[in-house]
Amino acid sequence: MAHESDGEERLRTTAPRTSYPPDGPAPTQPERPAGQPAPPPPTQHAPPPRPGVSYSAPAPIAVIPPAPGTIRHGRTLWLFSFLAGLAVLVGSFLTRDGHLERLRGVVEQMAPGGDAEAVTTATGIVFWGSGGALLLVMLLQAAMLGVVMGRQGWARWALVPLLAGHALVMMIATAFLVPEGDGGSYVLLLWGAELLLALIGLVLFFLPASGRWLKSSRASPTAP
Repeated sequence: MAHESDGEERLRTTAPRTSYPPDGPAPTQPERPAGQPAPPPPTQHAPPPRPGVSYSAPAPIAVIPPAPGTIRHGRTLWLFSFLAGLAVLVGSFLTRDGHLERLRGVVEQMAPGGDAEAVTTATGIVFWGSGGALLLVMLLQAAMLGVVMGRQGWARWALVPLLAGHALVMMIATAFLVPEGDGGSYVLLLWGAELLLALIGLVLFFLPASGRWLKSSRASPTAP
């Protein structure tokens, strides 16, 4: 038995090693036969391009300076001027029957012997045309006032001919929209207040403080 155990121990110690060590060289690949093309190398996908570094700063935020008192007071005067003009137009609309009857007599005096239907048509054209012209001028003035509040200095110059045209239209409409008696006095008073308030408001837009505020829109300071 001792002899057999010694033989087994000798066989185990002298048996050849068939496994490679973990850190040993890898086994060689079998040789490729002559004339056989080499296998293509494994494809490798390139990584996606990285975005470049941005050195651009975000857009600055414009700092809008508050409107000076001359601009704010001028706007308030213009708004009261519009209210006075609208009061005349609303009053004329509510009393349109009396205006149309009075204008019928005016048209008949200007064109005696005319057809009744033609006189009625001309009376309506005169009445509604006068009121529409006044309303159109007021709308244009309101639009220019909004442009001025948007810090556009040229709009205050546009208000000058508009105010002059408003006064001209008002003089023409006096013969058609001013009733007789106390009602006519109220209409003239409101129209006078309308022109005076608009004129004072326009003058305030041309004061130095208003000019500096309007010109500052060309080179406004920006917040970081």
